[in-house]
Amino acid sequence: MSGWVKIAGLGPGRDDLVTPEVTTALEQATDIVGYIPYVARVAERPGLTLHPSDNRVEIDRSNHALEMAAEGKRVVVVSSGDPGVFAMAAAVFEAMEAGPADWRNLSVEVLPGITAMLAASARAGAPLGHDFCAINLSDNLKPWDLIEKRLRLAAEGDFAMAFYNPRSKSRPEGFVRTLEVLKEACGDDRPVIFARAVSMPDEVIKVVPLSQTTPEMADMRTMVIVGSSRTRIVERDGAPIIYTPRSTPA
Repeated sequence: MSGWVKIAGLGPGRDDLVTPEVTTALEQATDIVGYIPYVARVAERPGLTLHPSDNRVEIDRSNHALEMAAEGKRVVVVSSGDPGVFAMAAAVFEAMEAGPADWRNLSVEVLPGITAMLAASARAGAPLGHDFCAINLSDNLKPWDLIEKRLRLAAEGDFAMAFYNPRSKSRPEGFVRTLEVLKEACGDDRPVIFARAVSMPDEVIKVVPLSQTTPEMADMRTMVIVGSSRTRIVERDGAPIIYTPRSTPA
């Protein structure tokens, strides 16, 4: 069999949220490439080589995957969630574009997965039920002033918002500023969902009014979803249901 690359999403964490398509690709692979904790989710077996690497070497990792595919190996590049959402699919295509011309003729497929954003939304109800945007709050690959501009424009446009990588240990000040910007720009006390470790045994879902949010409520395992001005809370026994109506009146 000729070599190929499949860029696969392993979902938000629980094994039964990995798609059958991805499971089949992992069974066919000769090599698995990815960030250390994601590769650790793949079971070892004879004939399979695991290639874990640090989180900041995405292009090196992509080059390695494409090189092995060119040698005839069957390579799966793993990401959590969906590989096309702040993950490895774009990195592989960036490496392909910059690499040898023959890499463009390799068989490369993107296999979708359930994102942490969608898993968190489902746990809470349907807060992303109308127009929404997703913003990566990490400033590793883009300047903070661009993040702040997008936050303000999303608030002005009255989008529901989903935030990836909200608060790292090395840059905790970013989420402090995020909450300040939202409290200034939103003009109302909309619900904020803090969904930590979604689908895992230590999952925690908290719903907090924007005015009462604090930076310590999030870490890098937390998906943060901010409702729009139209987002509703349905109180009931147990956890409330959070949803954003599918229509907006004229």
